[in-house]
This record gives sequence, structure tokens and C-alpha cells, in this order.
Amino acid sequence: MESNFLRKVIIKMRNNHSGKVLVTGGAGFIGSHLTDTLIQNHYEVIVLDNFSTGRIENLAKSSGKIEIIRGNMGDREVVKQALQGVSVIHHLAAQPNVRLSVENPIFDLQNNVEEALVLLEEAIRQDVRKVIYASSGGAAYGEPSEIPVPEQHPTNPVSPYGISKLMVEKYLYYYQVNYGLTCLSLRYANVYGPRQDPLGEAGVISIFLGRILQNKPLQIFGDGTQTRDYIFVGDVVASHLAAMDYEGKNWIFNIGTGREVSVLDLVDVMRAVAGVDVQPEHVEPRKGEVYKIALDNHLAQHELNWKPQTDPKTGMQKVWEWMKASS
Repeated sequence: MESNFLRKVIIKMRNNHSGKVLVTGGAGFIGSHLTDTLIQNHYEVIVLDNFSTGRIENLAKSSGKIEIIRGNMGDREVVKQALQGVSVIHHLAAQPNVRLSVENPIFDLQNNVEEALVLLEEAIRQDVRKVIYASSGGAAYGEPSEIPVPEQHPTNPVSPYGISKLMVEKYLYYYQVNYGLTCLSLRYANVYGPRQDPLGEAGVISIFLGRILQNKPLQIFGDGTQTRDYIFVGDVVASHLAAMDYEGKNWIFNIGTGREVSVLDLVDVMRAVAGVDVQPEHVEPRKGEVYKIALDNHLAQHELNWKPQTDPKTGMQKVWEWMKASS
């Protein structure tokens, strides 16, 4: 059921927006949840996805109610087609793998920066009103000097993925200043929830719960004391809805809980959720990953009237139930 907060946001959106909504990466984990919510509230939605990681089954709830365009964002003709009549873009399509970005930074640049530029160039040609960008607070700041990390903290990413996310933000600013395109950047913490691939390279909660379901050992990179800020996908979707209605001057917002959770603490919660005693294996830490981080969300609370609603145990229980039902 929708929260009162979400209902109020939706009413404002209906009053303030016309035209279609484009969700790039709309068949992916986060994008499909956003697509479903927009469709449930009677928005005309176009999904642009190349289905390299997105799945058509993620859009089952919205089947027949959306226009799906299968293609690469680097293809200007595909993007031009996708933007016909669009007023607002939610840009979630990306290469999301930090480790892959370390192994192949050129591939990361092409997918996360060059394709975003094609989208932005075509957006100004077709008079798109607003772009809401899925950025990364977990990767853009680098090793923070204070936790929780505020938006004004220096950005010193330690991975090509973080660099590419930050580069797109710089281009967003360029298009705002020079072309009047309204842009908002939502710097996500570590997002988790149903539909996140348990066999993927990102998303430790889904990966670990998937391995528990298969009676496989959990593999922790490092000693497990490293921390992250874990935010449930439904809360991230709510931030996108709030951003659609926002008309203030700020344009970069942290979307996190503000709380650090270590990998070892995460495993303890998983033991309670799954009802099994799991013993993790420790291996060498990975390059390009921040050691400790959590995001200060006070600006989003104040300006977007948004705050996370889901605690880790409740969110993890939802992932666990989804996994069991899907297996």
C-alpha cells in the first residue's frame, strides 16, 4: 500500500506535470520498481533498456501499460524515438559494477558518460523539462573525512565507476547553466530489495541471501568491518517521485539512511531473517571500494520532504520472501 507521504507526492506530480515520463534502465532492479509505481499512478511511461542486465519479467506488473524500446543509449536514433513527447527523464541506465570499472575503465566511461551525453544532447533538442539522475553517494565521495557524509563533502572517487558518475553530474550542471535544462542528481547509498540479481556482482544483501538459500558459504572481502549505508528500493523510488515535484535551487541530494552497517552486522541480521546460522569465509579485499561510508540525508529531508521508511531487517525480510517465492 502507498504511504500517505507517497500519495501526497503523487497528487502534486499530477497537478504539476504533463507529458510522458522516460525511465532509462527501466527493466532493471531499481528502474522496474520506479516504472511500476509511475504506472500504478496513471503516468504514461516509456522504458528504454538494452536488456543487458534488465529483465522483461521485471516489468510483468506493468505489462501492456508501457511502451518498451529495446536499444542502446549510444544510438541517437533510438534515443530520439524514446524521447518523443517526454517531459521528465529518470536516467537510471548504467554500468553499475565497481569491480568491472576497475578492470575496464574505458568500457565504464563509454557506458556511463558517453551514453549519458547522447541522452542529454537529444533532451535539449526535444525540450525535455527535467532530468533526474541516479548517481552514487557510495562511490563519488571516495574515503570520507566525516560520516555521515554531507553533499558538500569533497568528491575524490577511488574507482572509475565513481569517477564516471561524478563526470555525468558535471555535464548535468553544464546543461542546466547553458541550456536551462532542470537537472537533479540523487546520490544513492547501497540500494537493495526484491528483483536485485543474487548472481550479480553488486548488491551484497541479495548475493548473500541467495547463497544462504542455496546453502552456499558467504564470501566476505576483507575482515567484514567495512561499512555501508543500505537503503531499500522502495525508499529510493519515493525519492525520485519527490524529485519530480521539486522546484528549489538545490540539485544534488544524498539518498541514504545516514547509518553505517558493517558486513558482519549485516550477516547477523541475515541469520535472524533466514533462521539459519551461517559462517562467512574471508578473502582479500577488492580494489576501488570505499572502506566506510554513510550518507547524510538531512538536505533531502528538508528540501524534498523525503526520508527513508524501511529498516534493514524489514527490508531484508522482503528480499528473503521474494527470493523464496522466486526459487
